[in-house]
Amino acid sequence: MSRVSVPCHVKGTVALQVGDVRTSQGRPGVLVIDVTFPSVAPFELQEIMFKNYYTAFLTIRVRQHTSTHTPAKWVTCLRDYCLMPDPHSEEGAQEYVSLFKHQMLCDMARVLELRLILRQPSPLWSSFTVEELQIYQQGPKSPSMTFPKWLSHPMPCEQPAPLLEGLPDPSRVSSEAQQMWALTEMIRASHTSTRIGRFDVSDCFPLLGSCWPEWVRSDGLFFFFAGRRLL
Repeated sequence: MSRVSVPCHVKGTVALQVGDVRTSQGRPGVLVIDVTFPSVAPFELQEIMFKNYYTAFLTIRVRQHTSTHTPAKWVTCLRDYCLMPDPHSEEGAQEYVSLFKHQMLCDMARVLELRLILRQPSPLWSSFTVEELQIYQQGPKSPSMTFPKWLSHPMPCEQPAPLLEGLPDPSRVSSEAQQMWALTEMIRASHTSTRIGRFDVSDCFPLLGSCWPEWVRSDGLFFFFAGRRLL
C-alpha cells in the first residue's frame, strides 16, 4: 500500500521532573513532545517512524476531530510501548522504529495533533528522546487497470486453433504402430537363411545330335539356341 509523508511541526520537549528538583538527585524521567499539522486537514494516520535515543517506553495520545459542534478530544492510542527490553542496557537504545495504525488502540482517522510521552526510569542515561520523526498517511489509490472487451475477449474467428486439431488419435496411432512392429517380427522369424540360386544346371548333357537330330546341318555342323549362340 502506498504512503505519503505528512508535513508536521515538532514542538520542543517538556520535561517532567522526577525526584527533588532542588537537589542534584532530581532528573527528568518523562518527556512530552507535541506534534502538530498546521498545513494539513484532518487525516488518517498510517505510520509513525522515528529513531530511538535511549527512550525505554513510549505512550502516544492523539487529538481527533469529531464534529463542528463538539470540541476535539485526546485519546490514548498506544500505551507504554517497550523500546528497550532492559532500560539499564544498550539493547534497542538507538534502533529505528515503525509503528502502524493496526498496532494502535483506537481508530487513527481525522487526526489533528499527536502527543508523544517518553519515559526512561533508568538513572544510567543522562538524556533520552526520539529523533528523525516522520508521520505518514495513506496515499491515493492507484486507478484500476481496465481493458476493453474486444481485447480481453477475442472474437470467435480470432480464437487460436487447437494444437491437436486435424491430427489422428494418439492411442490409435500407438496401437497400429504396435501391430506393425509385431508383424515385422513375425516375418523376420519365418525368413529362411538358405540361399536359393537362380538356376540349377547339370554338369553334363547329351549330344545335341542325338537329342535334336532336326538341328543337324548337312555339312555335319549343328547349332542350338542356348543363349542364341551358333555352334
